[in-house]
Amino acid sequence: MIEDRNHNPKLLIGIAGGLIAVIAIFLAYQWFIASNVENSPTYETELTTPAQVKAKPAEAVPLAEAEPTQKLIEEDILQAPVPENASIAKEEIAKLDDIQLQLAEQENTLKAQHADADQLLKLKEEQIKLLEAQLAQTH
Repeated sequence: MIEDRNHNPKLLIGIAGGLIAVIAIFLAYQWFIASNVENSPTYETELTTPAQVKAKPAEAVPLAEAEPTQKLIEEDILQAPVPENASIAKEEIAKLDDIQLQLAEQENTLKAQHADADQLLKLKEEQIKLLEAQLAQTH
């Protein structure tokens, strides 16, 4: 009986200390993850034309905030002189190919979003008709 009384406070302190250690580790982990997310670099691709190489790069606009009349590429790219150095010309061609791929991907995404919106509209119309029919039956 006397041994149980002597060991109980130690057991209670050990359990409390273990719980505090687990909570401290959890909070440190959350803090570490949050600081990594804030410090992690965001990867944004910058598209430049020959005319923009010497100019400051434009800031990236998220797709959701982009205006529908926004120019995706500059019109003066067609009149830009072709570089005489073959490696620079290949880089420019690679950049233009990347732009073309991004535009194609964006077009496919927008078409998919448009199809999804049309399907949602049809489903909402059906839901409204069903709700109107249920309302008509209850009255």
